[in-house]
Amino acid sequence: MTAAVGVVVVNYNGGDLTLDCLRSLLATEWPDDRLRIVLVDNASTDDVVARVRAALPTVTVVESATNGGFGAGCNLGIRELLATVPDLAHVALVNNDATVDPGWLAPLVAALDADPELGAACPKILFAGRFRELTLHTAPFRRGRGDGRELGVVLGEVRVDDTDVSDRTQFVDGFWGVDPGAGAHAQWTAGDASLRVPAVGDAPVTVSLLLSRPDGGPSEVELRSGVAGEGDAACHTVDREPRWCKVAVAGPGIDVVNNVGTELTADGYGIDRGYLDPDDGRWDHPADVFAWCGGAVLLRRAYLDDVGLFEESLFLYYEDLELSWRGAKRGWRYRCIPESVVHHVHAASSGRDSAFKRYFDERNHLVVLARHAAARDAARAAARSLMVTASYARRDVLAPALSGRPVRTRVVQDRLRAFGGFVRMAPAAIRDRDGRRG
Repeated sequence: MTAAVGVVVVNYNGGDLTLDCLRSLLATEWPDDRLRIVLVDNASTDDVVARVRAALPTVTVVESATNGGFGAGCNLGIRELLATVPDLAHVALVNNDATVDPGWLAPLVAALDADPELGAACPKILFAGRFRELTLHTAPFRRGRGDGRELGVVLGEVRVDDTDVSDRTQFVDGFWGVDPGAGAHAQWTAGDASLRVPAVGDAPVTVSLLLSRPDGGPSEVELRSGVAGEGDAACHTVDREPRWCKVAVAGPGIDVVNNVGTELTADGYGIDRGYLDPDDGRWDHPADVFAWCGGAVLLRRAYLDDVGLFEESLFLYYEDLELSWRGAKRGWRYRCIPESVVHHVHAASSGRDSAFKRYFDERNHLVVLARHAAARDAARAAARSLMVTASYARRDVLAPALSGRPVRTRVVQDRLRAFGGFVRMAPAAIRDRDGRRG
């Protein structure tokens, strides 16, 4: 008999993205009477609940009076499924800013059926849409005085033809991260950098980069289209005042990997396996992974019964890694099944480099380590977090002060807030090192 599967989608002001997600789930190639979709609304102020009830009546809606975060929303949906689907075999989680291919579910169910030690099967998650690549080259310089970076130019905005695509651009290599003092998306490049812009169809487009060089003197910048810079080229002189620098980009776009499972770095951060790699076949082989990604995953019910549900105090980020790690301690394994494909609009809800995201990323990675890592590793990660904050203080506060440039404190303040949050949560995390959540 076909397995009964429930799917949980959590909405917080997701608007059309949530509706697109639900429509794709309803098109899943699976018997309708064996697939139950639950939408959990985390006290949104949009009209998604009303629109779902009017247009998608087969979707069960659970409304939360408060926004308890991703983990709490998922827990509400899972409990709804456990209470109303007696023969429930598996629970899928799908982000509201993702869409699934029609055949996404069957390979995941088959993987769980074939290996009773698997607690979860996760798909290949691709970034939504396709992308074209271009490269940037300029003579680098170093500021010194506490800032040892090799700097090229400041990239302030990205446009394809006349459309601002800054929030959808992929900064592949040679970027130093968003500079709080330079603008919403602005960041320094190194001497060489590569980026990808969204591709719409195969027609040639004009990519415009808003570039400046506030210090270090004027410089020639060469822009080239193509993965290896083999396409059209354009040269521009960039100085203190921002100017638009353009290059023609042609040819078909490429699919790009967002996640094929989650890995743990040496310093205890969870990272997307395969992140920003072209979808060229290198990740098309099933493989066991350290953790599954909550953006899209199929969880065995027996795994949830054994390990428990999400740790709600984390609110957002790392709750999937925490539950994965908790299960691994109890002998469960996880496997990526790339035959299953999901498409994800990355960081649509929280912003790619927002203060909100930085806070929860840094706080929660330390909390999860305090709960699950060896005590020595957790202590080392906490010390390293403070040292990294000190390096930001040197770069953004001390070095500008010595050079007469504006001082920027936002990143340092965000990191100190995150560390304070970790300190408050650490005692409970340490007490729960061998605990189980239900």
